[in-house]
Amino acid sequence: MELRHLRYLIAVADHGSFTGAAQRVHIAQSAISEQLADLEHELGIPLFTRTSRKATFTPAGNLFVEEARRVLAAADHAVEVAQRAHRGKMGALRIGFFGGATGVSFPRLIRLFRKKHPDVQLSLAEMNSSEQWQALIKGEIHVGFTRRLEPEFRSELKSELIQQDPIVAVLPKNHPAAASGIVDLLDLAGESFVISSREISPALYDKVIELCFEAGFSPRIGSICTVWSTVILMVQAGEGVALMPLNRQQHRTRELIFSPLKQKNAFIEFVMAWSPKNDTALSRSFRELAVTMGSSPLDLSPE
Repeated sequence: MELRHLRYLIAVADHGSFTGAAQRVHIAQSAISEQLADLEHELGIPLFTRTSRKATFTPAGNLFVEEARRVLAAADHAVEVAQRAHRGKMGALRIGFFGGATGVSFPRLIRLFRKKHPDVQLSLAEMNSSEQWQALIKGEIHVGFTRRLEPEFRSELKSELIQQDPIVAVLPKNHPAAASGIVDLLDLAGESFVISSREISPALYDKVIELCFEAGFSPRIGSICTVWSTVILMVQAGEGVALMPLNRQQHRTRELIFSPLKQKNAFIEFVMAWSPKNDTALSRSFRELAVTMGSSPLDLSPE
């Protein structure tokens, strides 16, 4: 039994005759009659009472027509679902991000994507950069908002620059260097630094070391933390100073100063990453929307 048999059957039911059905499906009447005779033979029951002018369905035939309509509707729906999925309109999409670098535009991006793609099952997973890279390779997430890719991941992953986040000095309000407004890193050479773990955020760790080295000193590391909120807490507790990407959450901390750095290369890349091997039309649709929202869709600039 094939779907075309069911379509011929329903055409006969709708038109009440083989002649009308043949005109509808654009094939010869004899071909429809032959195909439906084959269907009756396969089923082992008569579906019609044939006359010269019309085809009258048997009780079993009437029931079979109703079931055939359901089967064809399901088949047509399956085709539509597959086509929409191919166009990036349906399916599941998993996005990785880390909270320390999602400004007010990230929620706006998610809301807009949901509005444009209501049939997509969208899920968000908070992960640090290292976790995102591994998850992208394994196909556990489709798109990641992360720091610059480490060299060992660049052969398997692709990325697009979203923005360059300024790195600021995080200082207690009464720190002498905070008075000038713009901090020269060399003025912090004698300080103890609170720094994010390289295992969790290798790009930020390396950038801090690089900035200090270029300023003429090697930082004395007092504490290593795994999340940005702990770095802030440690500076508040008097455990040292820190260098961190600027984001809106930091501005809610009244006890600290977040001072721009004099160094011109005091910034760190924020990228959108994906795996070409695991790429999908849905993933491409999401990335295209992120790009069309502007050059900085995840704007972290202070209010």
